[in-house]
Amino acid sequence: MPDARPPLILCFGEILWDFLPAGLFPGGAPFNVAYHLKQQGADPRLVSAVGRDLLGDELLRRLRNWNMDTELIARHGELPTGYVRATLGDRGDARYEITPHVAWDRIVMTGEAARAAQGARALVFGSLAQRSPENRLVLDRLLGSLPGDAWRVFDVNLRTPHDDIERVRALAPHATLLKLNAGEAARLCGEPAETPGAEETHARDLARTTGCPIICVTAGDRGAGLLRDGVWHWEPACPVEVADTVGAGDSFLAALLTHLLGGRLTNAESLARACRTGEWVASQRGATPAYPKET
Repeated sequence: MPDARPPLILCFGEILWDFLPAGLFPGGAPFNVAYHLKQQGADPRLVSAVGRDLLGDELLRRLRNWNMDTELIARHGELPTGYVRATLGDRGDARYEITPHVAWDRIVMTGEAARAAQGARALVFGSLAQRSPENRLVLDRLLGSLPGDAWRVFDVNLRTPHDDIERVRALAPHATLLKLNAGEAARLCGEPAETPGAEETHARDLARTTGCPIICVTAGDRGAGLLRDGVWHWEPACPVEVADTVGAGDSFLAALLTHLLGGRLTNAESLARACRTGEWVASQRGATPAYPKET
């Protein structure tokens, strides 16, 4: 029987501000995933850090306004809240300039975080926050605190120069679900660039080399694929008028994880729901748009 309680899901990594041409928006992949998990009916908890500054105050204020828990977010007086300058291409795709030496580079492992991990259904973590040795140690401890049946969800996010392929390869075998885009999948399979139509081949190669039981490969306006139990599902994308793609992949992951954990939909149905969510977010400004009332 599916569990009727909202699943407790930890999201580990960066929270920051996206400086976009249209304005300032809360961001960072774990932050975005947590926001969309909340909208999907889960109970997300962010494990991150902000500065003791106005930008940090405002991030926490936004989270509390969304009725999201902030207990596991540390505050640093000597490090500023992170931010990213994002520029948009003609198709709404984003390029990022990520500020170094900021608060989320020093996430703190607390007793509260360890206790939350012990009761979690899943831990979502990415590759960007692994740029600091302090964060790598905290992630290892969180992974070790999870129940044996909790999902380890690795959201690969290769951003130059923070794109340590060997670190990704070392973490992937510990994941229950590995989510990455087609370009990242190609790189991990030793190819210089993505090839449309190769998503299933790359997913099967990654499943074989990492032992990860669930591989998800997103391919933008082509669609997305999910490999689970040796069965490949592909969901073509539906056309939308793109405002920007910031946060679309994060909302996709939140919807996919919520439906897979819920157990009420098939793998193919869960993938389709995730695609529709990501497409809707791409049609909105920023990574955390307000959901329509009826959802």
